[in-house]
Amino acid sequence: MKHTISVLVKNEPGILSCVCDLFSSRGFNIESLTVASTIDNVFSRITIVTTGDDVVIEQICKQLNRLINTIKVVELPKSADKCIDRELILCKVTAKDDARSEILRISEIFGAKIIDVSPDIYTLEYSGDNRQVMALIALLKPLGIKEIVRSGMVAITRENQFINLHK
Repeated sequence: MKHTISVLVKNEPGILSCVCDLFSSRGFNIESLTVASTIDNVFSRITIVTTGDDVVIEQICKQLNRLINTIKVVELPKSADKCIDRELILCKVTAKDDARSEILRISEIFGAKIIDVSPDIYTLEYSGDNRQVMALIALLKPLGIKEIVRSGMVAITRENQFINLHK
């Protein structure tokens, strides 16, 4: 089963390498990984999507907590009423004469933006949850996806999960 783990760390060189080393040395796989500084540049948030049963996820969280620069580790809830997750994709689609109107129609339905147009290719930008992203890709695939870039998932709880960090 997929699990999303949010890790608040001190924004220092080498922390991402430590997290990746932790996963690889224990044979855990990272399906998605995003990292960026928070509103306070002293901290970074790492969002990790991985698979495993509850015992494996508990072990991963314990190991992440042991890293010296870790402030807090939170396994994010799976329910949409408690957690919001999004992924950004950029997608180049073959824009043949007969497919142009279909690409525009699909883009409009999903709320995707066409950010670049060339004689043969439309480039789309879209942000949504994994289910929405996969649905868009499935509709565009028959039209001829030339290239796709995915950001990896970012997620946040609806409640404040990192409270009073500067006490």
